[in-house]
Amino acid sequence: MRAITLVSPGVVVATEAPEPTLGPEDVLVEMHFVGLCGSDLAAYRGLSPMVSYPRIPGHEVGGVIVDRGQRVPDRLRVGDHVMLSPYSHCGLCPACRIGRTNCCEFNQTLGVQRDGALTERIAIHYTKAFASGKLSLAELALVEPISVGYHATNRARVSEVDTVLVLGAGTIGLGAIVAASRKGARVVAVDIDDAKLEQARRFGAALVVNSAREDPLTVTRELTAGEGVSVAIEAIGLPQTYRLAVSAVCYAGRVAYIGYAKHEVAFDTAEFVRKELDIVGSRNALHEFPAVIGMFERGERPFSEMVSAVYPFAEAGAAFAAGRTHCAQPRGAPGRGGLSRRKPRDNAATD
Repeated sequence: MRAITLVSPGVVVATEAPEPTLGPEDVLVEMHFVGLCGSDLAAYRGLSPMVSYPRIPGHEVGGVIVDRGQRVPDRLRVGDHVMLSPYSHCGLCPACRIGRTNCCEFNQTLGVQRDGALTERIAIHYTKAFASGKLSLAELALVEPISVGYHATNRARVSEVDTVLVLGAGTIGLGAIVAASRKGARVVAVDIDDAKLEQARRFGAALVVNSAREDPLTVTRELTAGEGVSVAIEAIGLPQTYRLAVSAVCYAGRVAYIGYAKHEVAFDTAEFVRKELDIVGSRNALHEFPAVIGMFERGERPFSEMVSAVYPFAEAGAAFAAGRTHCAQPRGAPGRGGLSRRKPRDNAATD
């Protein structure tokens, strides 16, 4: 069957992959849309230490079940439209033992540590498949990255009494914005792209700040009568925004980091202690997929506008070279097209 392979940094070729083997508890999923996100782009550029070559990328999936093992429960049937949880877990490490399988020490994400979904079919354990009878296959491919942002709001214990600063209005940041807003929080979004900030408004931000023109620290202090926000969520991955998150939160505030900083970050650690901050990392997603699918199904936000371009499966190399996030569609709609999402500068990615 056909596949798209990163042979080496910057080199994308069409290849043949072996047909997947269907286990008794597996579903066989035909790929229709496969998103390419920040981690895929990092792999293309040779900047991901977690990726070895050759590698089939892809972990954001909208697909159709075409076969199922004999021990797959009846809730998943042939013909169901599904998205996939792309993570694996060992069941034995400290994280798995307490139920936080999203940060398994030995996690292997599709398209990152193991071959991914940018092919015609994959077999995967049924517990990794989440069906929707309402969403389009393109929408299903957007569920995973939105869930990553949603998970950060759960890690930060966001509630209706909070003012939440979200640094970065890329796809992951939008997930944090929409989740914090639906939890009742007042959300402030920061980015340097006015178009992305306008989209952040439509996804629930009460206030937006273009940090190329305004100082977010000044704006948030004015908004909170000098106290600082109760929660800061970093979804960019820059040393300066890592530090800004700590400076912007109030005493006894919470900080959640999603973004991967590419360089070491120097902190004034006195702020950690003096403010008695709760500082957490946020990796991948855990139990958020059903809630996010529900948001999509109810049309709570204009999720479809996240799609900004379509690439045929055979032109996946062009999607990588464009330097944005895209996805390809191996089968399905006329034109055999795909989709892309606007997420430049977003270093918060699935791993």
